[in-house]
Order: sequence, then structure tokens, then C-alpha cells
Amino acid sequence: MTTETLSQRQILVAFGAIMLATLLSALDQTIVATALPEIADDLNGFDNLSWVVTAYLLSTTVTVPLYGKLSDLYGRRRLFIVSITIFLVGSALCGLSQSIGQLIAFRALQGIGAGGLIPLSQAAIADLFSPRERGRYQGYVGAMWATAAVAGPLLGGTLTDSASWRWIFLINLPLGIVALAVVVKTMRIQHTPREHSIDYAGALALSIGVTAVLLASAWGGSSYAWDSPEVIAAAVIGVTGLALFAFIERRVSEPLLPLDLFRGKTFSVSTAAALLIGGVLFGITIYVPVYVQRVLGASATSSGVVLIPLSFGWVLASFASGQYISRTGRYKIFPIAGSILVLAGCILLTLVGKDTSRIVVTLDLTVVGLGMGTMFQTFVIATQNRVDMSEIGVATAAIQFFRSMGGSLAVAGLGALLTARLAGGLDHATHAVFVAIVPLASLTVVLAFMLPEHELRTTH
Repeated sequence: MTTETLSQRQILVAFGAIMLATLLSALDQTIVATALPEIADDLNGFDNLSWVVTAYLLSTTVTVPLYGKLSDLYGRRRLFIVSITIFLVGSALCGLSQSIGQLIAFRALQGIGAGGLIPLSQAAIADLFSPRERGRYQGYVGAMWATAAVAGPLLGGTLTDSASWRWIFLINLPLGIVALAVVVKTMRIQHTPREHSIDYAGALALSIGVTAVLLASAWGGSSYAWDSPEVIAAAVIGVTGLALFAFIERRVSEPLLPLDLFRGKTFSVSTAAALLIGGVLFGITIYVPVYVQRVLGASATSSGVVLIPLSFGWVLASFASGQYISRTGRYKIFPIAGSILVLAGCILLTLVGKDTSRIVVTLDLTVVGLGMGTMFQTFVIATQNRVDMSEIGVATAAIQFFRSMGGSLAVAGLGALLTARLAGGLDHATHAVFVAIVPLASLTVVLAFMLPEHELRTTH
């Protein structure tokens, strides 16, 4: 990839397309949260509620590495078009769903499209800007995530209360069409073709392994007992599939995920942190609205309002950290400070109950937002600074893969925990969920201290 023939104006217009794609993906991850209770009531599917999110995250997780590798081979623009198109088709079908089973299936299709939006966006930023410059522009992307975190729950709650939950999916259509048009017209990053082969066997093994592992975590303790044949079989298939994937990757000429990347401490620490960050982030944004609506008795719109301070904190911290990184080239302090703030916010959430004021919840989430904004993009910047430009796509996709994997496992596992504890009341069930998130945040702090700091390059 190269930007030698692009003017500054063309680069900024292309960055605008990246921002639109990021907004599209981030908005869809957050807009669903406040509508979940209404979806469960309308489609009689509370027991399968977590699958509306899990199916989306599962298909997103499986496809992320493939998008990253294919974009290195064929260029970002072509894969962007495929990704957005599939996402739009899935969104339309979700809005037309007549049963919880249909909605889950169409969310999976939607996730196949969404799997390309974030890794392609972040890889394209690496094509356009040097590592030093990326701090500022990744800060803008972080702010876009935060904007979606504000607009998503609030918009989702408003649409659910005033119209129908179906509009949280149908609203993607005009936004997606605009994003697609801008990408087609402006995404002109030059791509140099090279000889290659596609690791289809690795992709199949990874898909089977990840799907089976997520099914085991989702089924255990809810649909089936943890020692049931179904859960054990899924776990065995999952571990076998992932082991086969590792075996294949060491022997093919064009691996889907080059395992040599894990020899670098920055990459291995960043991917492990991404796994935990995904679990914490999705655990909070999915189950806090459930707690606010069903335990505190708020409307869908009000539960979206509760999440706004998280987003404001995220925007503020993202801008501040991005500007500092671009100016100084130093970044390690931000994952450390951010992870400590997130841990503090998660601990505070374990103290809420059925008599807690919504103001207290918003203050807790503000702390989490400041932490997320401080560290969310820093691991990506650190990783991109340590890999060759020919592997930017696959390395960036790997971080998104582990983040999605963490989110998928957390939503599935926490959903199973919520279902298992429902007999004691929803307030006790959500408390158990919040307690389970704390160890994930604690391990993120440990990894933040382990992240090496290397001077950020000023050229590609």
C-alpha cells in the first residue's frame, strides 16, 4: 500500500470514508443494547437474548482475520465494498425478522459484513499516516467510537420507545449507503499486487474452532450443564480446530495469521490485552442497560442516557491521549492509566443494587469511559509501529479479532451466568455479571505494565 500519489486533500477525504465506516460498525454494536429487553418481549426470546449479540460477535470474530489478510493481498477498497454491502443486506433482514431464530441468523449475516469494517479502517489509517501521526488520527477514530456509544444507546432507546426496535437495524441502510458511496468515490489508496495464495484450510479450521469454543461458552450453564455431552463435544471440537489452525499456519506460505508475529512482545501483549478489553467493554455495554431497565425500572431511552457519560469520558481521553502521542511519540503511560481507571469503574459497578441511583451508575461509567478512551487505540498504534507494512492489515485484524473474541466469550459466558442466576432475582443476576467482569479488568492492568515502549516512527 502507498499514498505517494495522493494529495493531502485526497488523504483527508479518504480518512473521512474511514470515519464513516467506523461509525457504521460502532453504532451497530451499541444501538442494540437498549433495545434488547423489548426484542425479548416482542419475540418471546429472553432465554436466547444474549444470542442476538453473540451471533453477531461470533461471525464478526471469525471473519476479521480473513478480511485483514485479503486486504493486504487485494487492497482495502475492494474489501470495504464487500464488507459494507453484506452488512447492509444483513441489516435489512434483521429489521424484517419475525422470530428470535430469524433475528439471530440475520445478525450472524450482518456480522460477516461488520467483520471487515473496523480492521480495514484501522489498517487504512496505517496506509495513510506514519506511526507518529497515527496517534492523532486514531484519537479521532476513538472519538467516533465514543460518539457511537453516545448516539447508539440513546438512538436505540428512542427508536424502540417511539417506533419499534426494528428501526435500530433499518436505520443502518441510509447511513450504510452514504458510507458505501464515499468509499467507492474516495478510497483510492494505491495497492501493489503480489504473488500470493489464500489459506483456505486455515480459515476453515479457525472458523470451526472459534465457533465451537463460543458455542461451548454460550451453552454451558444455560442451555446445557457444563458437563453435558453437548458442551463437552463443542469444547473438544473447538480446541481441536484451534490446534489444527496453529498446525496449518506454521506450514503454509501465506498464513492467515503469521504465528511469528507472536514472538514480538508488543504484538503478543497487545492481542492478549485486546481479548480482555473486548470482554470488559461488551460486558458493560450489553448488561448495564439490562440492569438499568429491568432492575432500576428505567425506559429504553433512559437506559441509553445512562451510558452517555461513558462516551463523553471516552471522547475526552481519546483526544487528549492521541494528541500527546503524536506530539511526543510516547504511549506506554496511557494503557497503564487507562486500565487502572477501567478496573476502578468495574469495581464500582459491583456495588450497585436495586436501590442505587442512576446518577451513581453514570458516574461509575464515566470512570470506565475515561479509561477506555485512554487505552483503547494505544495498543493498535504500538503494534502497527512494530510490524512491516506488508503485514499491517493482518496485524491490525489480529487485534480486532482478539477484541471481538473477548467480547463474544464475555457476552456468551456472562449471558449464561445471568440466566443461571435469574432464580435469585435479576438484581442478583446482574450483580454476578458485574463481579465476573472485575478479574478481566485486573488482568488488563497487568498486561498494560508489560507493554514495551518503542519510539514511534515518523515515516511509513
